Amino acid sequence: MTEDKEMSFLDHLEELRWHLVRAVIAILIGSVVAFIFPHILFDVILFGPTYPDFITYRLLCQLGNAISLPALCFGDLPFKEFISIQMGSQFTWHIWGSLIAGFIITFPYVAWECWRFIKPALREKERSKATGIVFYVSILFIAGVLFGYFLLAPLTVNFLGNYDVMGRVVNQPVFTSYISTILVVILGCGILFELPVVIYFLAKIGIISPDFLKKYRRHAIIIILLLAAIITPPDVASQILVSIPLVFLYEVSIFIARRVYKKPAED
Repeated sequence: MTEDKEMSFLDHLEELRWHLVRAVIAILIGSVVAFIFPHILFDVILFGPTYPDFITYRLLCQLGNAISLPALCFGDLPFKEFISIQMGSQFTWHIWGSLIAGFIITFPYVAWECWRFIKPALREKERSKATGIVFYVSILFIAGVLFGYFLLAPLTVNFLGNYDVMGRVVNQPVFTSYISTILVVILGCGILFELPVVIYFLAKIGIISPDFLKKYRRHAIIIILLLAAIITPPDVASQILVSIPLVFLYEVSIFIARRVYKKPAED
């Protein structure tokens, strides 16, 4: 019985390999689906924030009219077309965009495969406390992706597209520059929104305490505000819209740490 339950290091590697293989296969399937629909992936989704009738611009303008803040009504972007200066750049980013889209689409399954590998190493009590972890990880990631796409990406595109250091410089972005910026923003927000999960595990093993998070709360808020000021247009309303979810996630992390933190044993 004990020999069946205890696995050697090589057995663990073999088990990990098969979990990774299944996760990679799922990502590839999602990537193939995204690859064969380039119009939807690029023209509709990734280049959506470049259209003046993008849903975010319309909702922000309605909000601006309601609260008498015309700065929330953005004008047309100065660029209508994108240039590609390298022979294979469109094909290369078609592949990269499809891979990232495949990862986003299949993220819940990838998280489930990771959990299946970690779960046997936990005690029964730890497993019960981690019930629903795949659901929460997936929800946070999807929320981050949606936040990045519908709020952060259009604000970034509008700010950088309209930024003018001098009148003689015309903004004519390269295709690869735009796509890489959008994908980094979307995927980065998805990963950033996993902060409560990371804090959960760090607090669980005693590395980060709720007192530490509360002590540096002001520092964290300042960093969030600075980040929002950099990536949003130069108006207070946009900065607040970006900062609120990030500050909320930090406060949720403090709450989680308070519930699960265990002080290191002193014996």
